[in-house]
Amino acid sequence: MTIDAGYLLQLTLNGIALGLLYALIAVGLSLIFGVMEIINFAHGELLMLGAFAMTFALPVVGLLYWPALAAAIFAAMLAGLLIYEILLARLRPDEFERSILITLGLSIILIHTVQYFFTASPRLVDTQYGFAGVEIGSIRLTWTRVIGAAAALAAFAGLYLTLGFTQFGRAMRAIAQNREAALMVGIRPRVVARNAMILATGLCGLAGAALAPIQLVTPYMGQFLIFKAFALVIIGGLGNIPGAVAAAVALGLIESWIGGFFAAAWQEGAVFVIMIVVLMLRPDGLFKRGGMRVG
Repeated sequence: MTIDAGYLLQLTLNGIALGLLYALIAVGLSLIFGVMEIINFAHGELLMLGAFAMTFALPVVGLLYWPALAAAIFAAMLAGLLIYEILLARLRPDEFERSILITLGLSIILIHTVQYFFTASPRLVDTQYGFAGVEIGSIRLTWTRVIGAAAALAAFAGLYLTLGFTQFGRAMRAIAQNREAALMVGIRPRVVARNAMILATGLCGLAGAALAPIQLVTPYMGQFLIFKAFALVIIGGLGNIPGAVAAAVALGLIESWIGGFFAAAWQEGAVFVIMIVVLMLRPDGLFKRGGMRVG
């Protein structure tokens, strides 16, 4: 089989753009696990809420991308704050099973609530950019993909600076690495956990808003992505943020290459095959599992 270099480069660029959006979801999950030690099964529905917020904000702002994106991120962060204060704030670190039941139940409630009010019909989202894009020879990327990837990179840079060089971020890292020692120096776990939840859901809202113009928006879209995100967090190492980003970008590339040369059905199973192989060879993931890291 002859492989055209331009076609392969097109698949690679598409895969990187997709992988960066996957990384936003996986990093949010990893951040919540690192600080709160829970697995948030409603994380996919927060992405879905971000996508729906983008869908309804765009007509209000005249299809302008950036104001709608900001509105979607704010809506997701507000939802994260409410979820934490109402459901998660009273969870103790040793109530892992209870956190699973609460977030799984919340996931089901959010899906069916959105479906009741807005139906399950897929929605096609349009922006001021439409289908316009950047063309270099035979390579073409739509502006929505380019901007989504750029926004993800900016978010990761901001997260790195926040976790590494601010008191806000150092408190999160301290709680993730040694909760008892953090308590002894006056760090309040509830405040730190709330901040982590807001930050993680903001990243998830950004991912949903960036995906909305790229793929169809439905109440179940988060379900199709969240299990991939779980697999990415496991492959990268639980609580390891750089590991989650690396695994997500690699998955985006692999899915794009598989979709370009083989049947699309193989794309969905790729991440889980990789996860099984990684767990057999390295049970702690490709990178060190444990306290949240930023480098």
